[in-house]
Amino acid sequence: MRTKGGYKTRQRDIILELLKNNTDTHLSSDEICEMLRSSGERVGATTVYRYLEKLYSEGTVQKYVTDRARYTYTEKHCREHFHLKCTECGSLFCADCDFLSQLCNHVKGDHGFTVIPSKTVFYGVCHSCAEKSNAQ
Repeated sequence: MRTKGGYKTRQRDIILELLKNNTDTHLSSDEICEMLRSSGERVGATTVYRYLEKLYSEGTVQKYVTDRARYTYTEKHCREHFHLKCTECGSLFCADCDFLSQLCNHVKGDHGFTVIPSKTVFYGVCHSCAEKSNAQ
């Protein structure tokens, strides 16, 4: 069946459902392929990648490029905050923070530059990795 955005297929439905069920995670196309494979679904890597890019262009998912592109299903909330990337484990965290909002206002007011929070990633070490490092 053809829809406005192309063909509606079972594979596309499975990919979108996986993203909707993992809104607290930012997944790479490889991770999505592995999750589908481990659940017994047969969806090709090219299909996953192309559909993710389509969903991104439609605004259905957010795309974060750090070490590789990562995607998350979004309902407006993920477009309004910064992200934190752990350089040890690779995790990507959402950072809803009043101070960072103040930082945006400062940069705009004092420097005439508008920061796009959803595209801004701070790199560092997460709490879990820091604890592991301190324990050694």
